[in-house]
Amino acid sequence: MKPKVCFLVAEHPFLDARIFKKEAKTLSKNGYDVTMVVPRINGCLFDIDGTPFTKDFTSQNFVHEGITIVTYEKINQENRLKSLHYNIHSQKHNRFTDDLTRYGLALEADIYHAHEFFSLYSGIGIKRALNSRGKEVNLIYDSHELVPDPYEQTSKSTKKFMMSMLDRMLREVDFVITVSDSIKSWYLSINPSLSIEVIYNSPPLAKNYKPKKYTGNNFLAVHEGFISKTRGNWNKILKITEICNKTMDFRFKIIGGKRGTHTNDLIVPDQLSNQIEIVDWLDYFNISNEVCKADIGWIDLDISNSLNNRYAMPNKFFSYLNNGVPVLVNKCTDMENFINAHKCGLVIDKSDASAEDYSLAINYLFKNKKLLTDMSNNARMVMEETYSWENMEKRLCAVYKELLN
Repeated sequence: MKPKVCFLVAEHPFLDARIFKKEAKTLSKNGYDVTMVVPRINGCLFDIDGTPFTKDFTSQNFVHEGITIVTYEKINQENRLKSLHYNIHSQKHNRFTDDLTRYGLALEADIYHAHEFFSLYSGIGIKRALNSRGKEVNLIYDSHELVPDPYEQTSKSTKKFMMSMLDRMLREVDFVITVSDSIKSWYLSINPSLSIEVIYNSPPLAKNYKPKKYTGNNFLAVHEGFISKTRGNWNKILKITEICNKTMDFRFKIIGGKRGTHTNDLIVPDQLSNQIEIVDWLDYFNISNEVCKADIGWIDLDISNSLNNRYAMPNKFFSYLNNGVPVLVNKCTDMENFINAHKCGLVIDKSDASAEDYSLAINYLFKNKKLLTDMSNNARMVMEETYSWENMEKRLCAVYKELLN
């Protein structure tokens, strides 16, 4: 009989690349019976870009690509923080009445795999309830990011409640999975006895990879992700493109499209209309076809109010490396350590790098094509040898095997 796994999801879209396309599909392929309990908003499931599905996936429960999907209407648990805090510290289960807990409990799975802070809360309630019935289950917390983020500008009382809840919940989980070494260390500083593994947000190896040849006067930078007035550093993209076109035939491609209420304000000046291209959001497995054409992959994160950004190892980072595209990034701890260790990109030695800083770096790489070629080859090699999803899924399966044994 197949071991039963239940993914508990409080916020992510059900087709999330990490949750559905990688982890759920990997476990299903390796002999697990996987069910995902996922949120609807106003009766609709929602796509990766937040767009509601109005014609597809309308059934309350269904099977998609071998994974059973159970849905419920999303609620805002942040508004009930004091009550949730009490429930966690009560060490009882009878006050856990939210739909995610109820539907997950009804499945009576062998392993519960929670993907956010508030789905972990439901996981704790489920584990307590099943234990009270004499059924021992395992609970995994798959922490995609730090919650609460110590640097985030939220009220002290909210952080205090959430940190107190996290401390208690970590005592009841059986395993923690996370996405960077620094985040792993942060959790171990809270609870040194945790069983914890890093499973990076890396894609399967790109099948269309060909070693890059850096020749000629053309240079293409790529930014993977949504772009808006507040996300994606639009003004820096414009300025970098303007500066770099003084010394080379430079273009910037944005993969992910515009997002937000002010996207009409994202106007490409006439003089840059042939140098900046915005591609709409692509299917997960088609992103590689666009990224592979780039000479450099750009990441610029604001780390002033986000420890998550400082410790980030985002999907785009590995997407670039997977296609032999060196990474250009500002001073973010884990990406900097990775790039320095594997010689697969360039780090601007500033937390808040300017467009001028990035332009200088791009011009330096453009003039040093041998260095750029070596970085490209190193990027692909490190993915093949260690960091591709083919390697990460071995780590995931090892965690599950350890828990079941």
